[in-house]
Amino acid sequence: MSPAKGTSPSEPVAAGGRLPAVAPRLRALRRRASLTLESAARAAGLSPAHLSRLETGQRQPSLPMLLALARIYATTVSDLLGETVTERDAVVRSADMEPTQAGGWTYWRAGAAGRGMQSLRVHVPYGAQGDIVRVHPGEEWLYVLQGRLRLRLGDTAHVLAPGDSAHFDSLTPHRIAAADRDGAELLFVHTLLQSPTTALCLGPATTSTTIPTTPATHQGDGS
Repeated sequence: MSPAKGTSPSEPVAAGGRLPAVAPRLRALRRRASLTLESAARAAGLSPAHLSRLETGQRQPSLPMLLALARIYATTVSDLLGETVTERDAVVRSADMEPTQAGGWTYWRAGAAGRGMQSLRVHVPYGAQGDIVRVHPGEEWLYVLQGRLRLRLGDTAHVLAPGDSAHFDSLTPHRIAAADRDGAELLFVHTLLQSPTTALCLGPATTSTTIPTTPATHQGDGS
């Protein structure tokens, strides 16, 4: 069985080449995830024999394979490669929060990089990305600091005021928009470690999910 469609084939190890450091890591992380060779290979779109060759260093995995295995083993590509994570500061000072803009939204990183959760302070301007439906792995938690936020989860619409929060599975089709012309300010936490900061909840609208036009349940004043 060949690698999953859209991935690059792995490369054989040159004769006399040393065992890649990634090989024993792949096996150790699979076992830590309590997955058999067969179940992990099936989830990654590989044959058990192919995954076995990766784990014994007979072949080198491509980057798409590493990304797929990292998701399956609930870890990062850096962890698969055995890279040492630099010491993280527990405290993030306001002066060190550099704003990043993407799709009209403004982000400030409110947590350390390389964690299992990504914490951000976000400004959502009125009219920006309000028509984008998002569906992706992970969980999201948000807390409204200023303004009002429109949050649509599946068929249900909510209006969140300052002090309101929401915690939901990101595989639920969701849409976020500011309800007032002054925009909304919120704290945002996402669990998907592989997502870059500017891609969190910013992906293109999916073709398979469309917000229904049927009446929805509203919370808040619904304006």
